[in-house]
Amino acid sequence: MKSYSSSKLFKEMSKASEANGKVETRAVGGNTYEVIEGKVDWRGRPALRGRHGGLGNCFFILANFGFENMATLSLAVNLVLYFIGVMHMNAEDSSNLLTNYMGASYMIAVLISVFADVFVGRYMTVILSSLVELVGILLLFLQARSDRLKPPMCDPRQPLTCLRVHGGNEVHLYLALYLIALGSGGIKAALPAHCADQFDAKHPKEKQQMSSCFNYLLLSLCTGGVVSVTLFLWIQGLPDRGWEKGFAAATGVMGLAVIVFIAGMPRYRIATVQGSSALKEICQVYVAAIRNRKQQLPEDPDELYEISRSKASPDMEFLSHRDRPFRFLDRAAIVQTDKDAAANPWRQCRVTQVEQAKTVLAMVPIFCSAIIMGTCLAQLQTFSMVQGSTMDTTLGPHFKMPVASMLIIPLGLLIFAVPIYEQLFVPLARRLTGIPTGITYLQRVGVGLVLSIVSMVIAAVVEAQRKKVATRNGMLDMIVGVQHLPMSCFWLAPQFAVFGIADMFTYVGLMEFFYSQAPAALKSMSSSFLWCSLSLGYFMSTIIVKAVNAATRRSTASGGWLAGSINRNHLDLFFWLLAVLSTLNLFNYLFWARWYKYRPQEKAPAAEEQQQQV
Repeated sequence: MKSYSSSKLFKEMSKASEANGKVETRAVGGNTYEVIEGKVDWRGRPALRGRHGGLGNCFFILANFGFENMATLSLAVNLVLYFIGVMHMNAEDSSNLLTNYMGASYMIAVLISVFADVFVGRYMTVILSSLVELVGILLLFLQARSDRLKPPMCDPRQPLTCLRVHGGNEVHLYLALYLIALGSGGIKAALPAHCADQFDAKHPKEKQQMSSCFNYLLLSLCTGGVVSVTLFLWIQGLPDRGWEKGFAAATGVMGLAVIVFIAGMPRYRIATVQGSSALKEICQVYVAAIRNRKQQLPEDPDELYEISRSKASPDMEFLSHRDRPFRFLDRAAIVQTDKDAAANPWRQCRVTQVEQAKTVLAMVPIFCSAIIMGTCLAQLQTFSMVQGSTMDTTLGPHFKMPVASMLIIPLGLLIFAVPIYEQLFVPLARRLTGIPTGITYLQRVGVGLVLSIVSMVIAAVVEAQRKKVATRNGMLDMIVGVQHLPMSCFWLAPQFAVFGIADMFTYVGLMEFFYSQAPAALKSMSSSFLWCSLSLGYFMSTIIVKAVNAATRRSTASGGWLAGSINRNHLDLFFWLLAVLSTLNLFNYLFWARWYKYRPQEKAPAAEEQQQQV
């Protein structure tokens, strides 16, 4: 075996890069364009800078993202009322069905990100997912339109006479919801990465444009969301077949999203399908470490296995060895003397693979700390909507605002807060801390977690006040959706506003954290880590709701804190419980944030020497 010091390897790599650094050009229509390495157009031909990709061609991608959110956000915040009022489900079942649907959407994003990278590619995944989501929304529209596909109408003042959706109609409802979840999850998984594919991180100007594109993604998401929670919710609330018209509008917008995205295909840069999964390589490290558990680790880490840079491709990543954390994973890189074992990637892995596996494992506690915030978010989309349906939603003498339109508060704040954060807060914080991003990713996440606690405390106080108003006015047994308390729904505005700011800190911070810390081959999946934490938060909401009702069934006349009439149950205590759980989660997060060590950078010439085995 031949060994190389890191300085020699760096020189070899530099020579290889120089040899491969010649710019390839092609002439098209009398103009000469630079060929972009690793990217092709929709016909499989090399992508050309100036003809494919770039910020201008991202319009089609951003439009798809905005239209998709416009079509589905109103469903996420208003379906619980559809389940109660049209499908005649109770509040608990409606809340759990919605959170399970939302959770499935986010969880599917993780699985589809692997599917996109390994099999069909990201742009094709966006097209297929958009079509699947379009079919799901169409099925929802058809059910709202046909009296045969939903329960008969009944008098809400006599709930015992209302027939709950069942049989084939219930299957139809579930099929529609989970087709939407599948499509939405695929778009969340593949579209941000496809947007990043339109830029070359090695090109100075395009690197800056890539950062701008992510900001525009958030802007398109919020813009579509504002239209969804205003116009679409107003349509759904119309007394004359409002749900039918609202779902028809969502179907039309989703169809437009498909058309716009496909229209941009000739101008896209398309990343070639990898054919292998980075997750597989990380799993190989864990398996190899277990299989080599009885072997002795060398005292000198330079004796661990790593390939030579002279035989590596120019874009292959190399990371320096770290003793901590997770030293036991180094056993995966023990050099195997047996030829068969040495050739087996499930027995002998590169040091860089091991370091990537360490980084991913170290991110798990941070990932888990975001789950409880997803649980809090689920309450704003479920129980807070039920709260608002009991309150006065009038704006002037002739207009009633759909309560779900309260989400315009956090969405509007995000539209204005993100530029303010970038243009004012970050430069000021940079001067004080010397950190390029103003504050670290983990500090940003911590601020968001604190604000989520504040939001739950506000929600608990407002709910207690709402129940007092119901008691004073003798409306504890009011008919929800028909009668309204003499209390404005804008009492709910503070909890939405605070949670909107928490979103900006926590979820954008987490996305930046996952993207910066994820191995190069996993960066296209980095956004999926965020969706996965949200998914688990929604599923956790279902578990907590059921657990709370089970634990408090005997102590309350309604059969649990969250059972029965919202005016007689104990939703305020549930919000206090979430505030306590969020506080405990914050302390847990602070421990792991202090423990976490940012991943090492790619090895430089002056880095500590490390033995390379070939």
